[in-house]
Amino acid sequence: MKQNVDSNRKKVFITGRIPSLAYEILSKEFDVTMHDDLRLLSKEEIIAGLKGKDALLCLLSDAIDKDIIEANPQLKVIANYGAGYNNIDIAAAGEANIPVTNTPDVSTDATADLTFGLILAIARRIVEGDKETRAGRFKGWAPLYHLGVDVTGKTLGIIGMGNIGKAIARRAKGFDMKIVYTSRTRLSEQQEKELGFTYMSLEGVLKTADFVSLSLSYSPATHHMIGERELETMKPSAYLINTARGPLVDEKALLKALENKSIAGAALDVYEFEPQITAGLEKLDQVILTPHIGNATVETRDAMAEIAAGNIAAVLRGEAPLTCVNQNYLKKRNMAAK
Repeated sequence: MKQNVDSNRKKVFITGRIPSLAYEILSKEFDVTMHDDLRLLSKEEIIAGLKGKDALLCLLSDAIDKDIIEANPQLKVIANYGAGYNNIDIAAAGEANIPVTNTPDVSTDATADLTFGLILAIARRIVEGDKETRAGRFKGWAPLYHLGVDVTGKTLGIIGMGNIGKAIARRAKGFDMKIVYTSRTRLSEQQEKELGFTYMSLEGVLKTADFVSLSLSYSPATHHMIGERELETMKPSAYLINTARGPLVDEKALLKALENKSIAGAALDVYEFEPQITAGLEKLDQVILTPHIGNATVETRDAMAEIAAGNIAAVLRGEAPLTCVNQNYLKKRNMAAK
């Protein structure tokens, strides 16, 4: 454990190793204890570490459930180190009048960059080519050797046209790709015309796109939104890219579709049972698997650390959190202020 101790200051518990910027910012005002290791803490360890603390800075990979939240009545804020927050029991935090915060927006460009990198990699079989070359199987250029498919001029289907979806689309425009999309909130007709996007139903996107990219948040309503039926709807020549959330895709159905060549391939950065990966996916050459690195750049992770620390500092000073995500808390806070 890494910590600075001053009994007169409010106390913060950080569940894992994150950029030192967060520790440095918080240590100026608060007593900070950080689990300075890559090993994930167990539920019991989080509860023990949180004892007597005023704030929790947790990782996206930590499951912060009702038991953890209720174990420490002193807790005043939960800052999640990540844009997503489905790892936290938002309702339980709201009932306890504890704000939950995230680190939105700063991940947009890094995630869009990786997404488009995966589109290029899966289309041109870059990972396969690297393996082929390292294994000594490259014997020289040949007309039909290691053929991929074009990205330029193809149709990209984006499911979820939020900030990341738009950023992916901007990159795709540089490759003269046609953009079709579906989203919970449709863009205005004027925006669609200006951007050159075509709105479709989910089925329409799946039927039309050469590359289908998921860029939406996860909720119970979107669980397995890409399953057997949806995969059968895609073109046999199409590729699925998921840099959003693993449970959006039924991985068993995806494995079956890939083995049966119902679709051409997939590139995944997130997994249904993360960090476990559905057995069989790792054996397929037409699949690229990356270890949840969508926003894994030095610049982005530092920015996330700064936002998470800023949220904690604001709440512990008696100010409003910067990026609060649980509306139950906001309602109670507003009512209390009246």
